[in-house]
Amino acid sequence: MSRLAFATAVLAVGLLSGAARAQMVDFHALMTSTAEVPPKQSKGSGEVLASLDTKTKTLTYTITYQDLTGPATAAHFHGPAKAGANAGVMVPISGDLANPIHGTATLTAEQVTALKTGMVYVNVHTKANAGGEIRGQLMMVK
Repeated sequence: MSRLAFATAVLAVGLLSGAARAQMVDFHALMTSTAEVPPKQSKGSGEVLASLDTKTKTLTYTITYQDLTGPATAAHFHGPAKAGANAGVMVPISGDLANPIHGTATLTAEQVTALKTGMVYVNVHTKANAGGEIRGQLMMVK
């Protein structure tokens, strides 16, 4: 095989494999008690960092929080809803809720759309605030 043919073959394989690769899309949210609906009286706050693999629809996330009124009793991804509106649980977060919370979830096509359009929020619940103590709207990082 000539060098030109070999180089062309390598380039073609590189282009094809690049097209098959997933795109990673990053999301971020700052969680506060005042973002809850209705707002809560708490010094709690937090942050969500998440990354979506668009090929597998796998969302990988880390949630950190501080100054809650007590231990986290639940945490969820909710949607679709704009900031200031409530929605049902879209993706429950199970397992260890100790700070930081790490996890993955496989999303449906509809959930991916809601996430990409800013219609998903995350909240963390405590005993004192069973409906949610802190909340943040996930937004795509540009």
